[in-house]
Amino acid sequence: MAHVKAQPSVESLPFDWVRLQAPDAGELARAGERFGIHALAAEDAATGRQRPKVERFGDDVACVIRAVAVEPDAERLAFGDIHVYTTPTATVVVERDGAPSTAPAERRLLEDPDLARMGAKAGLYAVLDLVVDAYEPVVDELEAQVDALEEQIFAELPGGDVVRVIYGLHRRAVALERAVQPVPTMLDDVRELIDDDAHELELRRLFRDVRDHALRADGRVRALRDLIDHALSTHLALVAQRQSESSLRQADQAKKVSAWAAILFTPSLVGAIYGMNFATMPELHWRYGYAYALALMLALGAGLWGAFKRARWL
Repeated sequence: MAHVKAQPSVESLPFDWVRLQAPDAGELARAGERFGIHALAAEDAATGRQRPKVERFGDDVACVIRAVAVEPDAERLAFGDIHVYTTPTATVVVERDGAPSTAPAERRLLEDPDLARMGAKAGLYAVLDLVVDAYEPVVDELEAQVDALEEQIFAELPGGDVVRVIYGLHRRAVALERAVQPVPTMLDDVRELIDDDAHELELRRLFRDVRDHALRADGRVRALRDLIDHALSTHLALVAQRQSESSLRQADQAKKVSAWAAILFTPSLVGAIYGMNFATMPELHWRYGYAYALALMLALGAGLWGAFKRARWL
C-alpha cells in the first residue's frame, strides 16, 4: 500500500500564522484581542484603501502594501490592500478590497523550514516578496499594450480611438505608479526595524532583495509612463501633420480649380463683350474681326496658363 506524505499545515510553523480574507469587524476584533494588534493598525485594516506604509508599535510591525493584478479583459488593473501585522511570535495577514490571495506566501513558509525558522518577520517577508514579484507581470502586460499602441499610432486609425487607448493606458500606468512608488522607501523602513545581529542578518538581505525588485518595477513603471506620454505627443504630431497635408492638398486643388476657372473665364469675357452687338463697335464690321476675337481669346488664355504655371498653380 502506497504511503501518502501528509502536507504540512500552519500549525507546523514556529510562529502563529493567520490569514484573513475580507474580514468583518468581528473577525478583526477577535484577531486584535488575541494577538494584541494596536488599535491604529486595526483601524487601518478595517478601513482599507491605505497608502503603502510601515509603522512600529513597540516590538510589533504593521505594514500595508498595495497588490496589483491584471483583470481577465486586460483593460483594467485590480488593486487591493494587504495588511500585515507582525509580533515577535505571530504574523497576521489581512486581505482587503479584492486583494489577491497570499496563500502562495503561506505555502512558501511551509515548504521552506529554513525561512520559517527566521521567525514571524519571515512571514512579512514572504508576503511582501509575493506582492512585489506580482508587479513584474503587470508591467509586462502594460508594456505589451504600449507596443501594440505604437502600431495603432502609425496606422490610419480614427484619432479618437487612439486617444481613448492612450488615455486608458496612461490611467492604468498612473494607478500602478501610485502603488509601486512608495514600496522601496517602505522596505527601507522595514529593514531599519530589523536588528543587525547574526540571527536577523539574513532577513535584512532578503528584504534588500525585495527592495531591489521593487526599485526595478518602479523604474519600469516610470519608463512606461514616459513612453505613453511620448506616444500621445507622437500621435498628436501625426494628426497635425496629416491635417496639414490634407489642407495643403485641398489648397492645391483649390488653386488648380481657380486657375482653370480664370483661364476659361477669359474667352467667355471676350465673347460676352463682342456679343453685345452695339452699332458703334467697329470690330463687328471688320473683315478680320472674328479671327481677331479668336486670337485674342487664345492669347489671353495662353498668357494666363503660362502665368499660373510659373506660379505653380497648375
